[in-house]
Amino acid sequence: MPAVREAEAAAVPAESRSQTSWALGTALWPWVVSRGLVLGALALAHELANGADLSKAQAARVHEGLLGWDAGWYESIARHGYAGAGHASLRFFPLVPALVRTLSVLPGVGVGTALVVLANVSALGATALAAALARRETGDSSLARRVAWLVCLAPPAFVMVMGYAEGTLLLLSLGVFWALRARRWWWAAALGVAAGTCRPIGLLLVVPAVVEGLREWRGASGRTRAGIASAVVGPAFGCGAFLGWVGWRYGDALAPLRIQEEGVHRGALADPFTTLGHDASLLIHGHHLGSALHLPWVLLALCLLVVSLRKWPASYGAFAAVLLAVALTTRNLDGFERYALSGFPLVFAGASVTAGEKVERAVLVVAGAGLVGYALLAFTNLYVP
Repeated sequence: MPAVREAEAAAVPAESRSQTSWALGTALWPWVVSRGLVLGALALAHELANGADLSKAQAARVHEGLLGWDAGWYESIARHGYAGAGHASLRFFPLVPALVRTLSVLPGVGVGTALVVLANVSALGATALAAALARRETGDSSLARRVAWLVCLAPPAFVMVMGYAEGTLLLLSLGVFWALRARRWWWAAALGVAAGTCRPIGLLLVVPAVVEGLREWRGASGRTRAGIASAVVGPAFGCGAFLGWVGWRYGDALAPLRIQEEGVHRGALADPFTTLGHDASLLIHGHHLGSALHLPWVLLALCLLVVSLRKWPASYGAFAAVLLAVALTTRNLDGFERYALSGFPLVFAGASVTAGEKVERAVLVVAGAGLVGYALLAFTNLYVP
């Protein structure tokens, strides 16, 4: 009997290594291809800027490259702190700047480089974990492989090549789901705390934690119930810790949320039908291309939400639903696509309905073209990521 136990114990790490190897191998090629496409779009943007085909503002955005848009804020916070980056920087949560600042102490690693490296390594880990989670949930390796490709080639995924926090949040969110579904409540709590300090929408991981926790609460031991409660509270604790620090340091704990509600950012809460009607009008009349492009993505996200609710466990659909509700109830839909990408159950739903070699190939080709197109629009200041 002792020999049998020793053999079983040795088999567990071996199986774990095999799963990790499979996940990384599945993720690596989509990750490499997507980075090649985005960097190709950036090179094309530089050609346009050098050829004087762009305005001065567009050329300036091109030269910011992978550190443009929100990435510039994260770089500034990591380099100078919130005080040096300005009051508006409070809307960006602290985990990514803190990690970047830590990485940048390595010899020869600047803040900008550390930010881009963190974003891309996180994206690779998130892609691998997404594939592993999809295979564990369904037992379908082909579907899991499609998940990896869609995570990397979905048009808004170009932000995970830039110095954004999306890749890090996605990695943490997937980790929370993995832990919740494995009933590793304390791991879910720890990862949830980290997600809550990464981006405001990390708070929404409370919802799947509640859904999964309620399924186990009845009949659970006191220790298990403590773990469940910690998993539920974790994301709120992480988010609340940052808001509490802001309140102590600046006298207004809700400043990060108030800044986001300013018109130049996401804007105040709004009726989604009014916002979508406005964007539909822009699409019909061909005005303000960046805003008009949100409408088809909203329709696609809602369709994928239905698929998620029908085909995937309840916690997946609940997380996607609450995230879309937050993303749509704002006056400004800029960034909607990357918010939807953070709702990874929508990507899982997309993989569910694209089975078949011809369908899969067509979807991935269109997605890759969209990735290049959206990256080019963002690099040339025509689309707000």
